[in-house]
Amino acid sequence: MTPASATIDTVLALLRRETQGEAQLEQLALEAQTLPTPELVYLVETRPATEAALLFRVLGKASALAVFEALPAHHQAELISALRTQQVADIIGDLDPDDRASLFDELPASVAERLMRGLDADERAMTTAVLGYPRHAIGRYMSPEVLTLDPHLTVREARAHVRAHAEEAETIYLLPVVDRSRVLLGVVGLRRLLVADEDVLVADLAHDAVHAAATDGREEAARRFFAAKLLAMPIVDGEGRLVGIVTVDDAVDIIERENAEDSARASGSEPLPRAYLSTPILRVVRSRIVWLLVLAISAILTVQVLEVFEDRLDQVVILALFIPLLTGTGGNTGNQAATTVTRALAVGEVRVRDLPRVVWRELRVGTVLGAVLGSLGFVVAGLVYGLSIGAVIGLTLLSICAMAAIVGGMMPLIARRVGADPAVFSNPFISTFCDATGLIIYFSIATAVLGL
Repeated sequence: MTPASATIDTVLALLRRETQGEAQLEQLALEAQTLPTPELVYLVETRPATEAALLFRVLGKASALAVFEALPAHHQAELISALRTQQVADIIGDLDPDDRASLFDELPASVAERLMRGLDADERAMTTAVLGYPRHAIGRYMSPEVLTLDPHLTVREARAHVRAHAEEAETIYLLPVVDRSRVLLGVVGLRRLLVADEDVLVADLAHDAVHAAATDGREEAARRFFAAKLLAMPIVDGEGRLVGIVTVDDAVDIIERENAEDSARASGSEPLPRAYLSTPILRVVRSRIVWLLVLAISAILTVQVLEVFEDRLDQVVILALFIPLLTGTGGNTGNQAATTVTRALAVGEVRVRDLPRVVWRELRVGTVLGAVLGSLGFVVAGLVYGLSIGAVIGLTLLSICAMAAIVGGMMPLIARRVGADPAVFSNPFISTFCDATGLIIYFSIATAVLGL
């Protein structure tokens, strides 16, 4: 057992004793101080609310702030509800405006209003500005604390300006250049500013900025951020005026959140709002039950198809043996196509207007896959059950793979077109659709080939 693991075990034991009325706060504080921030975050996230609040209360201000900033906004809100101490008010004041806005979204209105009143005028104004944008807009993730440069400054003057105000800004690695109306003219990297001649004007150093509008979708803006390999990205309003800046840690948080949602919905569930181990059982059930009900109802289509072709199964019972193989192959092929296209949509490689090209491409991919699998199916089934059955299986695999690939490629684009989440239209629905449609194809081919 590592020293950190031993300390965690000791902290857990002390937390349990404390919640049972055995006061050992001093020892708990001493043990907690020896743990690194990631371990403290893990403990706060995974323990029941009472124990998490108790552990947080014994942390020093610096450790408490580091832990609090690392928690998801939903978990921060639960912690505040459990604490309600001056320590919380101090931490709220030290948060960045964008982090504070995310937290206030999760709090009851009365609590958020009380905490807002505790902020100084400048912090309150910046937080209000961020809260003014839609929840899924990139403006909700920007920091209004931006250090800007006037284009008429010399490099010498710009360096002095940066040194004087560096502590007030979210980042100084990328410095927006704005005019008197705060219209974004360009950006200057800190490195370029440091190596330039002192008498050069900032305007001569500035270059065009990759930026986003505050109302742009958060995922779209974050993908653009990483595509351009940025450390920070200016955010502007509808008239091109600088209103804030998004840094790499904000972009990482957005992408992680979007990927978690896509992953959960692709597997037929909803993302959990907090750590798995500390999520109540009923909350986990609720995140899964809706999708299971939807899929169960949609699976009735498969049963109805089997009922329609029941007489064919009675005539050639052997056909029933291949149903799992065929439906599984169709679902897997569709899911592969959907996953590929969903990712291409997310990173900007494919757009809705590319639907015809995607369909044509997936038709060719599915046909090749079906030809390979169908040939194998024809040989194996033909040798064991006869050439007629082999032909049915081979032709069905060819048809199902082509159909499933087209459907899997289309669904994410159709979802984006109607404003839905492409991940929702991925694996669960595609599998069910391909099951029912694949059975229709299967029994239609069997009827034609075997003369049923």
